[in-house]
Amino acid sequence: MNKKDYYEVLGVSKTASQDEIKSAFRKLAKKYHPDVSKEENAAEKFKECQEAYAVLSDENKRKQYDQYGHSAFTNSQGGFSGFDGFDFGSMDDIFGDIFRNFGFGSSSSSRSRSRRQDGSDLLYRMTISFEEAVNGSKRDIKIEVEDECPDCHGQGGFNSHTCSECKGSGTVTRQQSTIFGSFLSKTTCPHCNGTGTSFERVCTSCRGKGTVKQNKTLTVTIPKGVDTGNRLRLAGKGEAGTNGGLPGDLYIEFTVKEDDFYQRDGNDIYIVVPLTITEAVLGCKKMIPTVYGNVELSIPEGTKNSSKLRLKGKGIDSEVNNKKGDMYVIIDVVIPSKLSRKQKELFKELSETDLDDDSKFTKYNKRLKR
Repeated sequence: MNKKDYYEVLGVSKTASQDEIKSAFRKLAKKYHPDVSKEENAAEKFKECQEAYAVLSDENKRKQYDQYGHSAFTNSQGGFSGFDGFDFGSMDDIFGDIFRNFGFGSSSSSRSRSRRQDGSDLLYRMTISFEEAVNGSKRDIKIEVEDECPDCHGQGGFNSHTCSECKGSGTVTRQQSTIFGSFLSKTTCPHCNGTGTSFERVCTSCRGKGTVKQNKTLTVTIPKGVDTGNRLRLAGKGEAGTNGGLPGDLYIEFTVKEDDFYQRDGNDIYIVVPLTITEAVLGCKKMIPTVYGNVELSIPEGTKNSSKLRLKGKGIDSEVNNKKGDMYVIIDVVIPSKLSRKQKELFKELSETDLDDDSKFTKYNKRLKR
């Protein structure tokens, strides 16, 4: 699905400050909010603005988007993850302003505060060796994550009860007098912050949030055959949800270091094997170092330089795509730079024989005779 650039949606430049991004979203939200807008496709445009603001107002998500675009928020099946894991709590003040400006109070804001919200997804970039990618491995990583408060179990306090100020509605109604007369407005209850419930004692560990920052050590199982750019999803290992929301996911993005001997192309592996002139001319048996150990390869006589020989099934056995590659041996015939007297004599004897029977010599000689 083609998605519009988030900066274009909000009408700001890529160097816009957070204040400029918030101001742009505030104007668009007032213009397209379904409860107040008469614009065509207002609901669709409002959702588009919400999505753009959810990413660009968060420094970490903005960095991911600037580097990877929309693919930074694509799930493991290749589809867009939508609003999963995004925290729209930061929009409450904006929505409250919108409704207050139109005389509706901030009832939508209070609903957003009290509704169930899933936790944010996290992205961890891991660099691994070629051997780890081929054979798979286990690696311990340390991450800082917003996790459920262990003291109040994510509740934010102890002995909850219906808020006496708003009677559980999350809003309070006030009468305001202006030069145009008196009117009633609803605002978020300041006593319970719009949740409708209060606690006899607020949790001091999380200060009522229900979540705390924690450092965690996780063991990651690296699948065999993983390649640069592949992502591994660890379900439920992201940040904690609020109001009973599910935790987000943790995505491990891999970068595989290049090897100084093997070259990789998908699941196939390429190596360059040096041969002497006599090995290439007469043929030989050559031991080849595969990623699974040494195997013997028959080199046919008359093998030319840069010839490519195949070892079936000796490439990468991938758990990522459930396919097994091959190994390709590229022949490099090495001309000796130093010869003994006896070797020179043997080459002189060889040069007196007819060695130019190849069609390449015939074509070349014809050109000389023109």
